[in-house]
Amino acid sequence: MSVKLKGMTWSHPRGYDPLVACSALYKQQTGVEIEWDKRSLQDFESFPVEELARTYDLVVIDHPHVGQITAENCLTPLDIDGRETAFDTLAAGSVGESFRSYNWQGRQWAFPIDAATQAQAYREDLVDPIESWEEVLEVAEQGGVLLPLRPPHSLMTFYTLCANLMVPCASSDGMLVDPEIGAGVFDMIAELVDLIDPACFDMDPIAVLEKMAEEDSVIACSPYIYGYVSYAVEGFRKNVLTFADIPETGMIGPAGSALGGTGIAVSSFSKARDAAVDFAYWIASADIQKGLYASSGGQPGHAAAWEDEKVNEATGDFYANTRMTLEGAWVRPRHNGYMAFQQAASERINAGLKARESGVAVVADLNRMFAESFG
Repeated sequence: MSVKLKGMTWSHPRGYDPLVACSALYKQQTGVEIEWDKRSLQDFESFPVEELARTYDLVVIDHPHVGQITAENCLTPLDIDGRETAFDTLAAGSVGESFRSYNWQGRQWAFPIDAATQAQAYREDLVDPIESWEEVLEVAEQGGVLLPLRPPHSLMTFYTLCANLMVPCASSDGMLVDPEIGAGVFDMIAELVDLIDPACFDMDPIAVLEKMAEEDSVIACSPYIYGYVSYAVEGFRKNVLTFADIPETGMIGPAGSALGGTGIAVSSFSKARDAAVDFAYWIASADIQKGLYASSGGQPGHAAAWEDEKVNEATGDFYANTRMTLEGAWVRPRHNGYMAFQQAASERINAGLKARESGVAVVADLNRMFAESFG
């Protein structure tokens, strides 16, 4: 009997198109059919994985979900007896902490198929890549900067700046961030927010990149934004965007960016778990990632793709230009209870920015909320 799997991913050409293309090839090779549905980026960042796992065999997830999904027993671990060689090969091909980010309590809950972190997007025809915080403010004063602030992205920028200032936020029980450093970072963001369009509060990275790529756009740069390779490809939009390492605010180069990306996971409720696991191993492999996955509009999670000359040539060196930032990226907290904190903390930051509150008050609330997220 032929096997048919259902998968859920996120609604953007980068998240959907490569899975459809790779699944068509997989059906040719194995006879296994995979039908993909998609949900909005906002849903992807907040929708309960357990509900999806009860409907789908394969689920594309974000790594901060792993503590929650482990408690819910809704995913199948991918570190399986008899697959050690293939597993170790995938682990060795990780870009930065992408592979490790899906490992929780000693088990591997997903494989990275998409690697991303906050990077810098800019228009080569309008500006050179920005290298410092002072330059960020200068370009913003000229009306040339947008920053995605729709939750959870205001919190992601807060994380990135803290870590780049060599005081990364906590990823385990305790205080989220040193109160003085955290207040200073909030005040930095507030200074920038005063110079940019308030519409940023309703913009996620896709909205910002779409605005930058419009034909008559004067937006030159988004200094802290999740990289989207689609916008670096000729013909995707009117203007091609270039991606680079984040500006440096500390003394450690472009390190500390809040890691993103996605991983492919297998539902523990699937009636065809073995077939779903086979596909997860296959699509995360080096040859598929640097081949059909990349050429179909994906943003691969495997180092073989990031280092491939053809893959870079087709994307304006997107991978080569942001590799240092990704290698130094910071892994967010992943405990059960974190996802609710991520949403609430982002909303608290935005409320503080809109009301022009002091960083001290906002960070005090963030530290309290973070401690409470551990139950």
